[in-house]
Amino acid sequence: MGRPDDDIRPIGIDEEAARNDSQEQLVAKPRTWKSYVWDTWELPKEERWLLFKVDAFVLTFASIGYFLKNLDQTNVNNAFLSGMKEDLNMYSNELVTSVSIWTVGYVIGQIPSNLLLTRVSPRWVIPSLEVGWGIATICTSRVTNYKSLYALRFLVGLFESGFYPGIHYMLGSWYTPREIGKRAMIFWLAGSIGQMFSGFLQAAAYKNLNGVHGHEGWRWLFIIDGIITIPLAVMGYAFFPNLPQGGVKTWWTTQKEHELSISRLKAVGRAGKQPWTRAKAKRIALSWHTYVLRKSMLYVIWNNANAQLAMGFWLKSFNSKTHPPVPGVTFSVPEINNLPLVTTGIFVAMSLAWAWLDDGPLRARRYPFIYLGAVISLIFCVLLRQLPLYSNLFQRKMIYWFANIGAGAGPLILSWINEICSDDTEKRALLVAAGNDLAYVVQAVAPNFVWKTVEFPAARKGYLWSIVLNILLSKFNHS
Repeated sequence: MGRPDDDIRPIGIDEEAARNDSQEQLVAKPRTWKSYVWDTWELPKEERWLLFKVDAFVLTFASIGYFLKNLDQTNVNNAFLSGMKEDLNMYSNELVTSVSIWTVGYVIGQIPSNLLLTRVSPRWVIPSLEVGWGIATICTSRVTNYKSLYALRFLVGLFESGFYPGIHYMLGSWYTPREIGKRAMIFWLAGSIGQMFSGFLQAAAYKNLNGVHGHEGWRWLFIIDGIITIPLAVMGYAFFPNLPQGGVKTWWTTQKEHELSISRLKAVGRAGKQPWTRAKAKRIALSWHTYVLRKSMLYVIWNNANAQLAMGFWLKSFNSKTHPPVPGVTFSVPEINNLPLVTTGIFVAMSLAWAWLDDGPLRARRYPFIYLGAVISLIFCVLLRQLPLYSNLFQRKMIYWFANIGAGAGPLILSWINEICSDDTEKRALLVAAGNDLAYVVQAVAPNFVWKTVEFPAARKGYLWSIVLNILLSKFNHS
């Protein structure tokens, strides 16, 4: 691309043709191997420096924030396996209920929060959400019964609700199709790394902090998480940017960089904010039965098709005092927390490979990996459901560790929604949030019937549910 103040349109060619030309350039196949590694290396100096800043301030802040958000989510499961179950008398389905209550808060807040981003600068909205869930997380360390846990999980879900769809909307407001897939994947995988780190943190807290100042090890997990979250949120007030087309230049961009960020979005047809009118609302509502809603529903199916992690429950089942499945085989609390982390490590590596291939050689085509992921996940769900739990322990471990290699399609689906809704920023904000919101509506209800805590580690109904949804995902994406 040229400089923002250059008119790159040839005389005699209309604006639409010029825009199509620019869009083709922005999704064009990289000229050398360098841009397959990272897409900014072949760009002009001004654009390369702009994207370096955006990566530093948007992608880094978003990834650390999502890391902390998922650290908190996973902390509940790890705390349950590390003493919270006994301390709060959670011997029935209280864990699944707490997750469902968190999901209710999450569902309520997503769409209003994302629409708010089209009217109030993300610089104020996103950090404020982080402050809210950070405070609620620290308060979780003081709960004395599962009813108090329910109330705080609702608040955490409400504050966390706007972060994930809001960041995807932000990525779509700064990056072009050849750039957004891998960055959306990096952002999302930061959450998986948070889940992985939670296991290490819980093991360390249980070993080194259990009983310190009268707090059990699982309580320290929430204290540490909250203490890390709040300072990051405060930094966000200073460094998180405004929207390029929002009318206010972000302080760490020059005027030329601000103009360049706008021209890049115009080149791919990404519209700025527009007034809400009756005609606009009608147009968005009527578009939901078309291509756009289809992609939102694709995300709903994908989100609920992923099997819940059962390896921790499987490991803990060996420690049963009444009916040990394999006498003489037991696992310590650190092992229960740490062995499932191999699953996350393999999953992160595979998902990154998919995103790089999708933005690079496949030139931002999203559907091949969505389809392939559904088929792979389907195979592993069948294996997890049908193979015996305790006859071959090494085989079962390997299946658990590789079970998620097909589960990385979500960021590519939301990137796809960002791209096909380029012409209307309000519709883009609404549908990015709606896809995630509808996914969690299902997630608020389904686990209580198909992923019951008391049915783990076998979870045969849950794996059957995942099998059916992965078949639907492959058919829905392929049709």
